[in-house]
Amino acid sequence: MKALLIIDIQNDYFEGGKNTLKNSLEASERAKKILEKFRNEKLPVIHIQHVSSRPNATFFLPNTQGVKIHPNVQPLEGEAIITKNVPNSFINTDLQDTLKKLKVDELIICGMMTHMCVDATTRAAKDFGYTCILIGDACATCDLEINGEKIQAKEVQNSFLAALSYYYATVITAKEFVI
Repeated sequence: MKALLIIDIQNDYFEGGKNTLKNSLEASERAKKILEKFRNEKLPVIHIQHVSSRPNATFFLPNTQGVKIHPNVQPLEGEAIITKNVPNSFINTDLQDTLKKLKVDELIICGMMTHMCVDATTRAAKDFGYTCILIGDACATCDLEINGEKIQAKEVQNSFLAALSYYYATVITAKEFVI
């Protein structure tokens, strides 16, 4: 059985949020189309919500508007919501138990940030034996910096998707999946 895993599509990643990503709105709109397909086909949907627990955290703070799941992918009653505190959605959560109860063997993954939580969760899912399909254009990231060099979000996105596509996931577009 397949399930949709929507990772951290939360308000702080959007315009006006505390950690705005590039193309977050467009990615969330594509994720919404995937979500609608799963709901129409009555397939399991699992929402992942990051709540910061680090003392120096600057976003996804508990009890803020920014921590809430974005309206484009708002959970419906009965859809699982897994709360996490670290990038890997399997660490210290009941995600693995939830997937086992649902008899899931294939995950369709989308969300934010590609270079952090999407990457960590996709790699872990593959290591746990799940077949992973990553909807690359329903994910978003940001510019990064290393050794004083700024890496543009598009390069970050493409690099992480390319790395994941080698072994960890089949990377496709929302349009390819919905057709």
